[in-house]
Amino acid sequence: MPDLLEKSLKAAPIVNRGEYNYFIHPITDGVPYLEPALLNEVTDRIMAVAEPGFDKILTIEAMGIHIGTALALRTGKPMSIVRKRPYELPNEVKIHQATGYSKGELYLNGISAGERLIIIDDVVSTGGTLEAVWQAVGIAGGIIVDTVVVIERGDGAKRLREAGLPVKTLVRVDVGPKGVEILG
Repeated sequence: MPDLLEKSLKAAPIVNRGEYNYFIHPITDGVPYLEPALLNEVTDRIMAVAEPGFDKILTIEAMGIHIGTALALRTGKPMSIVRKRPYELPNEVKIHQATGYSKGELYLNGISAGERLIIIDDVVSTGGTLEAVWQAVGIAGGIIVDTVVVIERGDGAKRLREAGLPVKTLVRVDVGPKGVEILG
């Protein structure tokens, strides 16, 4: 029997946005709803591949929050969230991010120099957001122990790995007008 993640991806509705086939999924969109069993499976799979020894979980607004929260509850580790708006706290790091479908500013707070982090997110497509977050962590003096993303789509994760940046994914997909194809 397929795992819940793969099974739910294969059943995901596809919406055409211009030339981009966008899949609608509980992990990446929170729509139509997120089953606890799916979130538990994703958390188990993250824990199975993640490097140990991190002090804090760092996730990205908005769709990394539920994944990071589940991991924080399971590990007892605190979590910081890269936000899309400034809070103007001391040592806030402002970063510009650009992906294949959006661009804007992100804001990092709550990371101390020498703190060991695991970065968690829902999907990597172009890798633009992860590059920006890694840059911000470097500015803040944090140490990235690992990066785990649930879904890999496109060539962004491959490009990041080729550049020597650590990124692990749980499942690779391709999305066409007829649906999601599981690649590995």
